[in-house]
Amino acid sequence: MNPPATRRNFLKGSLAAAIPFGMSWLGVGAAAQVMAEPGVDKLTASQDGRKISVRLGSALVAGYRAEPAQKYPYVFPFAGPLSGASLTTETSEPYPHHHSIFFACDRVNGGNYWQGPVELGQIVSKGPKLGQVTDRTAEILDQCEWRKPGQAAVMTDTRKITLYVVDGRRRWIDAEIRWTAVTDVTIEKTNHSLFAVRAAPDLVPKAGGKLENSFGKIGEKATFGQPAGWCTYYNRRAGIPDDGIEGIALFNHPMNPWKECPWFTRDYGFISPSPFNFMGKPWQLAAGKSIDLRYRVVAYAGMPTAAGLEWIYKAWIRE
Repeated sequence: MNPPATRRNFLKGSLAAAIPFGMSWLGVGAAAQVMAEPGVDKLTASQDGRKISVRLGSALVAGYRAEPAQKYPYVFPFAGPLSGASLTTETSEPYPHHHSIFFACDRVNGGNYWQGPVELGQIVSKGPKLGQVTDRTAEILDQCEWRKPGQAAVMTDTRKITLYVVDGRRRWIDAEIRWTAVTDVTIEKTNHSLFAVRAAPDLVPKAGGKLENSFGKIGEKATFGQPAGWCTYYNRRAGIPDDGIEGIALFNHPMNPWKECPWFTRDYGFISPSPFNFMGKPWQLAAGKSIDLRYRVVAYAGMPTAAGLEWIYKAWIRE
């Protein structure tokens, strides 16, 4: 499944002179070729039932978990490029129902596909599969039904999650999702939506880290409810050489249906471009209709400017 994109190719040379750290590769679409240099660790991927693991050499880089008892499938871990420690948390207080990198929503035809017992609503994987795996990329494919136990699905989603290891200081995950209404769907106003990241506790402002958006606004008060291309958490982490900084950023594609989507941000470590929290009336999708969604999650070393977050974002939205 490949949701439509505005453009799949762009001129790398137009940005090369301004990209920090001599970043020479920005081709990030599905057709981009990313090859490991001789002697450099290569990506491998394995599947154990409904759990997929992606490794760089022997180190676990990312995983996908889709067990039948889960509230929803999610990505965990997503390891930092220098520390090897996850930049996300599988579960932490407050709100332990936030699981790392996930796609979910409350108040969908009265069901809760975000939190609470599965009886209120569950996003059920039909069984994830590995797609193409190269030395530097790995695809995870899944189809999910949004339903209550014993009832027919109200929505489905088809998702492709692609991990890219770009260089020693940057790696990212692209999520392409086609979300389809099986029956007429109404989503009421809710702050529990939609594609989200729950950052590791040592990255967030409560631990001395920073929350920043693409306009340079800092902290929950300045970023909450504000449109932005991306938001990020970053902080110094133990055991990392050089500047000791790692961060995680979530990008929202401007071609997603909600123009200038406001963000739901929290200093404790939650970020999401959350359209349904800020709308004036219920959102509806007719039976048989679909929307296509694109997000990127970037793991990086160093400060956001030095890591080239804005350049990566601009290149991504021009594909």
